[in-house]
Amino acid sequence: VQLQASGGGLVQAGGSLRLSCAASGRTFSTDYMGWFRQAPGKEREFVAQVRRSSGVTLYADSVKGRFTISRDNAENTVYLQMNGLKPEDTAVYYCAAKRFSSTNWDYWGQGTQVTVSS
Repeated sequence: VQLQASGGGLVQAGGSLRLSCAASGRTFSTDYMGWFRQAPGKEREFVAQVRRSSGVTLYADSVKGRFTISRDNAENTVYLQMNGLKPEDTAVYYCAAKRFSSTNWDYWGQGTQVTVSS
């Protein structure tokens, strides 16, 4: 499975961005899609996930109410709508996919930079 993330950029605090993650290859083998981020000098952290079959979502507390993850199974694409952006949201955002019955995130995209200015 190959993942291609896009949609990052520079935005002012309070603004919005939408990230996209296009999956290709053996996408039928994946159960969950998710987004992670890594800020300079910090460890990579979980942002949100969606189950491809049911659409059930999960969010980190830091983004709950501001970010929305969604999926388009027909297009094998996952989106992350980010509203009310804050400077602390600045990071490289990565999409990831998890196979059925896997406990780890098995596939990773290349990352897209999101910078929020104050």
